[in-house]
Amino acid sequence: WLKSLGGIFGETNQSELAAFISYALAFPNNFLALVDTYDVIRSGVPNFCAVALALSDLGYRAVGIRLDSGDLAYLSSEARKIFHTIEKELGVPGFGKMIITASNDLNEETLDAIRKQGHEVDCFGIGTYLVTCYAQAALGCVFKLVEINNQPRIKLSEDVSKVSIPCKKRCYRLYGKEGYSLVDIMTGENEPCPKVGERILCRHPFSESKRAYVVPKRVEELLKCYWPGKS
Repeated sequence: WLKSLGGIFGETNQSELAAFISYALAFPNNFLALVDTYDVIRSGVPNFCAVALALSDLGYRAVGIRLDSGDLAYLSSEARKIFHTIEKELGVPGFGKMIITASNDLNEETLDAIRKQGHEVDCFGIGTYLVTCYAQAALGCVFKLVEINNQPRIKLSEDVSKVSIPCKKRCYRLYGKEGYSLVDIMTGENEPCPKVGERILCRHPFSESKRAYVVPKRVEELLKCYWPGKS
């Protein structure tokens, strides 16, 4: 059956698998896994299937998966194909009908686009746009781990905008001669801060083609640490 699935079950993230196992042990009757922490098709779905099959052998039934980033229509369709293949190849009744839930700041326009593409989503999780309106939008805040004991950490995601930049950082706003802000930049915590009158190369973190030299007339540090914690 591994061969029929293109060998995708060989290189999954082991920490994700350990988390799924712990989740399933705590809630064997309510195992619904968030599968987009690393890579949906190469890690999340395979790890879910492994744990779901183990639960099935123990007499339990997993609920399904949740997608919270990326191309929801495509990923749901690919996940459904895997579920159907497992049901057919391993003879696990009902595995192909695992519930697929989708979320990620969904609104009516997104739902319509997903419907037009064709999908395998069974239910949608809608929160932000259900309780707020466009004129009074909610402020979305997310904490990202960037360092542990001076060791860099990064969040990986199929959605490039959600990939974090590792290490502690400092942030600055550079102003031009007219007094208007030109650009905000980040540097490593121990890197030298930008100086007035000094030519600085500013680069976009994810688009290599977006770069520019700036000579600031004023530099303002933006990040203020109010709670340093213990080192």
